[in-house]
Amino acid sequence: MYRVEKLVDHSQAAVEKAVSTLLSALQTESAAVSNDAEYKVFRDRWLARSNGILTQLNDLWLKASPKDAKRIVGQAVNTVRSNVEREVTVECRARLDSGNAQSPLEASRVDVTLPGIRRPLGAEHLVIRTMNDIVSVFRDMGYSVGEGPEVETDYYNFESLNFPPDHPARDTQDTIFIAGQQSRPQRDRLLLRTHTSPVQIRTMEKQAPPVRIVIPGKVHRHDTPDATHSPVFHQVEGLAVDEGITFCDLKGTLDHAMKAFFGPKVRTKFQPSFFPFTEPSAEVYVSCIFCGGKGCRICKQSGWIELLGSGMVDPALYGFVGYDPEKVSGFAFGMGVERFAMLMYGLDDIQQFYLGDVRFLEQFA
Repeated sequence: MYRVEKLVDHSQAAVEKAVSTLLSALQTESAAVSNDAEYKVFRDRWLARSNGILTQLNDLWLKASPKDAKRIVGQAVNTVRSNVEREVTVECRARLDSGNAQSPLEASRVDVTLPGIRRPLGAEHLVIRTMNDIVSVFRDMGYSVGEGPEVETDYYNFESLNFPPDHPARDTQDTIFIAGQQSRPQRDRLLLRTHTSPVQIRTMEKQAPPVRIVIPGKVHRHDTPDATHSPVFHQVEGLAVDEGITFCDLKGTLDHAMKAFFGPKVRTKFQPSFFPFTEPSAEVYVSCIFCGGKGCRICKQSGWIELLGSGMVDPALYGFVGYDPEKVSGFAFGMGVERFAMLMYGLDDIQQFYLGDVRFLEQFA
């Protein structure tokens, strides 16, 4: 009787051979079914949710395979799943029914133990799954989740974040403005938000310190699509404001978050940078998760991968929300979700997320 064994060799040829062996066993067992009692045992053996062969495939083949083999193994598991479900629920049942001489009453009987007609359910998109994973790390640290509008005003997207009109840092945002607003004051003009930072301002306007919030969402910039840029992408930003918060709290928080996301062995490095709404500011690097910091093609032999920006909230921002900069301090950070997903799943083209190619998406279902 067929048993699912853990894959040792993850090459294309080895995986195809394992699939062939499994499907051959499926046909043999299906042909041996001769009555309803045997069919129930056969069906449960292959399709049971708790310990059916399809469930075992997910655990022993797909989940146990290395990252570079998940595409091959995932395609194989999908092929097996469709063949098994068709053979068990359609082919075997049809052969069994055709061999039974039933009375009209028996033919009209409904077997309530048979699986119903299931609508195929989708799975989380890779970007949404990664974003939820990031958010869950910070939620476990006590952060609440905030949301805000994607169509923002110039005031919330720029001015209240220390981007006054004609500030040179506005040029780096490549903003997509809503047309036909020339008659409006500058601060009231509408645009597609270039970051989720406006939600930080909106939250502080409504809530007195302490504030600990993480903000996932879609953002827009007038970028030309290529392997690393998209006019639509996703961010997760965070904010913590309270009495006595220091840069040490920022470093400890992000170091813990990166270890929770990438594993306890990953190291973090902070490098000075500039953002208009934080001072001091820092880019955050993690030791390469592929080479352990030794240097490889992915990290360009540096041993480090840049992942996010961070810094202490500039006291000037507190004036926009009525906080007293003499009493409170805080830090903020922001990261691109697609960048995390590309790193985690070994992808080299951000456009794959948005093409809607089911063949690509099914690998990660």
